[in-house]
Amino acid sequence: MSIEVHPVAPTKDQLSDFVKFGIRHYDGNDCFVPPLAIDDINTLRPDKNPAFDFCEAQSFMAYRRGVPVGRITAIINNKANERTGEKTMRWGFVEFIDDDKVVDALFKTVESWGRKKGMTDMIGPMGFTDLDHEGMLVEGFEYLGTMSTIYNYPYYPAHMERLGMKKDVDWIEYRIDIPHEIPEKMQRIGEIVKKKYNLRTVSYTSRKKLKNDYGHELFSLINEAYDGLYGYTPLTPRQIDYYIDQYLSMLRLDHICIIVDECDRLVGIGITMPSLSRALQKSGGKLLPLGWYHLLQAIRGKTDRVDLLLVAVKPEYQNKGVNSLLFSEFIPVFCKCGYKYAETNLELETNQSVQKQWEYFERIQHRRRRVYRKPIPQSSASASVQNNQKSNNQLKR
Repeated sequence: MSIEVHPVAPTKDQLSDFVKFGIRHYDGNDCFVPPLAIDDINTLRPDKNPAFDFCEAQSFMAYRRGVPVGRITAIINNKANERTGEKTMRWGFVEFIDDDKVVDALFKTVESWGRKKGMTDMIGPMGFTDLDHEGMLVEGFEYLGTMSTIYNYPYYPAHMERLGMKKDVDWIEYRIDIPHEIPEKMQRIGEIVKKKYNLRTVSYTSRKKLKNDYGHELFSLINEAYDGLYGYTPLTPRQIDYYIDQYLSMLRLDHICIIVDECDRLVGIGITMPSLSRALQKSGGKLLPLGWYHLLQAIRGKTDRVDLLLVAVKPEYQNKGVNSLLFSEFIPVFCKCGYKYAETNLELETNQSVQKQWEYFERIQHRRRRVYRKPIPQSSASASVQNNQKSNNQLKR
């Protein structure tokens, strides 16, 4: 029974089939959290996602006897390659049944696509940008996932190793017990930081005013704070507009903490959200007919956990206790909402300064995710061209 792999046209109908396969693949799995299907479809459409201004991509579906058995997307982020000097193809949005032939067919297809584009290495799972889902789950399969992360079956990493892929980077995640009150040391540090640097927190009751005051500045701060992290490429003005429109309407304003200096310049931002995991499971990734209701209930706080979506602090204020100020503001809100747990989502395993902030809390490190790397096998002709290019570059130096 041969496996056929076909390219997916970037149309709503074909991408809808692509996305729906990834959701059906986990039918009955209590830990899988489906994405909102329309969000994934729009992410993969060049006419919707502004990342296509500097990226190119091709999705593929694998079939056996006409039945879909796998999918994958190959991505070239030209901006990232310019920053690193590499010729790297990303792969993501990958799902497959536990079958060597299916996996081999999918990855040989994206290897071929990347090779034709002049790429020499492949890494994944990754998306177009750092705000897309990334990192294959390698530990913590028994825990409920989050809306911001990938869930995959335990057999996935075994196939990656079988294909000769090696670890490039790991992220870890924590589940934190929400304390009944602000830890004394954290509160004390927060007060010291406020006085020492003349900082204050700002709250909003109007999304429109938040957008007008700090919408674009918020994402500019993220660009500053995250620049240099693994795989990050600065968001463009078009991307910033896209994310503002996509996410701002969903956020609870009391779950956003903004820190400014004496001149009202943005210093730090924390964005959290009631967990939508169970609501997305009930919706099946669809807004209609009743998916919107389940999501609305969760956003209103009908859940026992909160997702820590992002924390960004201006580089000159990092490692100075600003995070203590953020969480001193958040903890009373979390207690009022009745949350028992907070999910940290992805943190680079080497980022000790980020992990240090959780020392105030009871916690478990419950999940680990991995990006794999592998050279793309080259034909003899293309390998000769690349060797000549390397020799010419060395002569220029």
